[in-house]
Amino acid sequence: MGETITSDEMRALERAAMERGSVTGLELMERAGQGVVEAIAANCPDARRAVVLCGPGNNGGDGFVVARLLKERGWEVEVFLYGDAENLPPDAKVNYERWTAVGEVQDAKSVLPDCSKTDLCLDAMFGTGLTRTLSNELCGIGEAAFDSRGNTQFVAVDILSGVCADSGKALGDSLLPALLPYADLTVTFHRAKLGHVLAGGANHAGQRLRQVDIGIAGPGPYLDTQIVRLVEAPKTVVKRGDHKFTHGHALVLSGPPGAGGAARLAARGALRIGAGLVTLGCPLRAVDEHAHHLNAIMVKPIDGAPGLREALEDPRFTALCLGMGLGLGRGTHDLVMAALESGKPVVLDADALSRFQRSQEELFKRLHPDAVLTPHGGEFKRLFPDLAERLEAPATTGPAYSKVDATREAAARAGCTVLFKGPDTVIASPDGNCAINASLYDRAAPWLATAGSGDVLAGFIAGLLARGFPAQRAAEAGAWLHTECALSFGPGLIAEDLPEELPKVFRKLEG
Repeated sequence: MGETITSDEMRALERAAMERGSVTGLELMERAGQGVVEAIAANCPDARRAVVLCGPGNNGGDGFVVARLLKERGWEVEVFLYGDAENLPPDAKVNYERWTAVGEVQDAKSVLPDCSKTDLCLDAMFGTGLTRTLSNELCGIGEAAFDSRGNTQFVAVDILSGVCADSGKALGDSLLPALLPYADLTVTFHRAKLGHVLAGGANHAGQRLRQVDIGIAGPGPYLDTQIVRLVEAPKTVVKRGDHKFTHGHALVLSGPPGAGGAARLAARGALRIGAGLVTLGCPLRAVDEHAHHLNAIMVKPIDGAPGLREALEDPRFTALCLGMGLGLGRGTHDLVMAALESGKPVVLDADALSRFQRSQEELFKRLHPDAVLTPHGGEFKRLFPDLAERLEAPATTGPAYSKVDATREAAARAGCTVLFKGPDTVIASPDGNCAINASLYDRAAPWLATAGSGDVLAGFIAGLLARGFPAQRAAEAGAWLHTECALSFGPGLIAEDLPEELPKVFRKLEG
């Protein structure tokens, strides 16, 4: 997909294309409808009967086009309109009239749709422009469609009605997204919208998202907001030539005896992803435990912040990773401060984040552009409680506050790259540069939800930092490879499997 856009950016692109004279609104609607029909033919090949639910705007106009084109293919089609036909926008009104020349329209307020005897129900009521809560009356129409669905497949035009296209949240107390937990297929236009690749909206979009080209490429006035990219396969991550010292030396810190497994996972990840050398630093009393488990990874006794400062006098250490299993005591605070004082690239994870729940500003003052924070939802809430509160608040109007908004604000506040984990991992830098690693749809890897997988991700990023990758690029590449390793292994994955899949993934990248 390459990049995502907001609903406002989509409208700006459409306006620009029409102002250039390269396309009319009617042509865009026809292309959109044709794209939906082609996606239905490809994804629902046995369907021949459809109920089409049209709304009072241009999304409803798309629905009338789909209905007409399906009928031309020999389908049985019932069309329901929520709204007044006389008040439809001009292009939607034209397509309403084109449909009524070949079929009838039922008033959805008077006759509730019955999907029990149809193959497909098309939601073309409200698209990406929706900014308000759906009425109880409209939710009743959706409830009727859902209750009677049987084996009917649901197809959403652009986005499931009631879902904010910019955040993926259900708007207000809209019942429709709750009544229709997912569409079997969502067909969107030109580019995926943010709401399609943020977890809430992806859940509603279902397992299949299809992107249709409607011919609006070209110079378009995107709004001032920066484009949010979708992370793609890294092009230069596989090592080429030279010797181990030219690929950096990562130092991963561990906690006391019995709490070192997470650090070993991170260290293994750093080594597999290409760091020339990896050392695991630990309290002296934990050296024997680590030495028993590790071979290619070196073990170095480092007791507390003074020991870390002394170790970092060695310029061959090119990146650090710490937090896993360190605990929440004063010692963790001092280790983080010592790591940041060195100015070396650093990944802070787990306890290195939670330790600062009550002293966030102290951490933010010391962070630098070569640092990467890797919080999951709970850790994000501890570091950025106000942002988390806004993110968790119900969406009453659109565009709603999104995970992208929260991560960008967090990165600006912290002054470093923030990787906010999840199936919709959002990665942002202080300058607003932002990308999403979407482990969704055909890249869904739910088995990543296992103990230790985040520790391996931290190690992947640290290994890339050690090799000289800039922070944002290291975080993006590490997240993409993390998902690919999970997909390569498949169900049954445990964290130890992730680093061992990297050779297969690298060979695939080279092929």
